Amino acid sequence: MISYREARQIVAEVAGACVRAVPRARETVALAEALGSVLAEPLRADRDAPPFDRSTRDGFAVRSADVGQTPRNLTLVGEVRAGGEFAGTVGAGQCVQIMTGAALPKGADAVVMIEHTQANGVQIEVQRAVAAGANVVVRGRETKAGTEVLRAGTRLGFAEVSIAAEFGHAQVAVYARPRVSILSTGDEVVPVGQTPGPFQIRNSNSHSLAAQVTQAGGIPVPLGAVADDSEKLRAKVLDGLGADALVLSGGVSMGKYDLVEGVLRELGAEFKFDAVAIRPGKPAVFGVCRGKPVLGLPGNPVSTMVTFELFGVPLVDILSGAPPRALPLVKARLRSPIRLKAALAHFLPGELTWSDDGTYVAELAWQGSGDVATLARANCFLVIPETKLEFAAGDWVDLLPRRDRI
Repeated sequence: MISYREARQIVAEVAGACVRAVPRARETVALAEALGSVLAEPLRADRDAPPFDRSTRDGFAVRSADVGQTPRNLTLVGEVRAGGEFAGTVGAGQCVQIMTGAALPKGADAVVMIEHTQANGVQIEVQRAVAAGANVVVRGRETKAGTEVLRAGTRLGFAEVSIAAEFGHAQVAVYARPRVSILSTGDEVVPVGQTPGPFQIRNSNSHSLAAQVTQAGGIPVPLGAVADDSEKLRAKVLDGLGADALVLSGGVSMGKYDLVEGVLRELGAEFKFDAVAIRPGKPAVFGVCRGKPVLGLPGNPVSTMVTFELFGVPLVDILSGAPPRALPLVKARLRSPIRLKAALAHFLPGELTWSDDGTYVAELAWQGSGDVATLARANCFLVIPETKLEFAAGDWVDLLPRRDRI
C-alpha cells in the first residue's frame, strides 16, 4: 500500500505517458468560451502596455520642475479624459486636468493628485511637490510589444482571459478538454429521478463526479449505473474506454461482488496501484486499459469525492495539456483536539473560519464516508498525516480547501 503522495505521482507519470502516446487534439475557440481551457500556443502582446504614458490618479498633469517647492500656483490650460487627447503642450507654469487612465500630455512628466490641490478658477494651487514620474506608468512599463504574455500549457482563468483580451486575442488555440467517462456500479444504485426501494440508494456519485470533472476542466460523460454483473459491467467499461479516461465508483474493494478489477484485468488492464494509505478512500485503484487511464474509486460518496480530488484532478490536468496542480494544502489552528488510531493519512470534513484571532479549523462530527450531509457543510478537509495521529487544540494542522467553497 502506498501513500497518497506516491499515488499522485504515479497518476501524473501514467497520464503523461498516455498524452505522449496520443497527443491532445487542439481547437480554436472564442475567448468568451475559453475559461478553464489550456492554451495550446503562447500568446504575445500586440502592442506596448500601457500604450502611452498613463495617469494612475485623477489630478493635474504638471512639469515636476514647476512644483519642486510648494505651494505653487499653476495656470490650468485644458483637460484630458481617458480615451481622449490634449492637443497642446504643457508649458512652464501650466497644468492640465487629467483623469485616471488618461494619456499624459506632452510637456508634463508627473501628476499631482487632486487631493493635494486647491482650485481658484483657472489658477490651481499645488500643495505638495512631486518628482518626475509620480502617479504615471510610462509606455511599455507593464509589457513590451511582442512579449510572450501567456505560455502554452497555461490554464485560462479570469486574469488570463483579461490579458488575452487586452492584446486582441479574440480567439485562442487550446487543447480539447478531455472527455471523462463516469460509471457507478452496484445492484443497490438507482437513477436520481427514481424512488429507491428500502435497501437502494440514488446514484449521487455520478453527479458529484461530473461536477468535479467539470470543475477540474474536463467534460463529463455520464454512463449511469451498472449492476454487479460481469457481462454488463464489461459492456459499460468498453463504452467508457471510448473517452479519454474512465472513472468508476464502487466495486473496487475485496467483497464477493466487487467486480471492477477482475473485469478490467480481463480487458487487459495494467494496474499501477490498488490501495492507498488514506481514510476515507483506501481501496482506490488506478491503471491503464487499452491505452486509457482508468481510475476506480470507492463507492461511499465521501470516499469518492476525496479520492477524485486527490487523484482525479491531476489526471484531468495532464489530459487537458497542463501540468498537474499542486495539492493546495494550507495551515490553520485546531479548535479542539484530535486523536486517531489507524496509521493512515486522514481527510476529515472540517470548517475553516477566520477571525481577528487568526485562522482556525474544526473537525465536523460525521458518521463516516457515507455522510454527505456533513460534507456539504464542510469547506475543507483536515489532513492528518499517518506519522502523527494526535493533535492538541491550538496545534497547527494542514487542511485541503474544497475548491468550490474557498
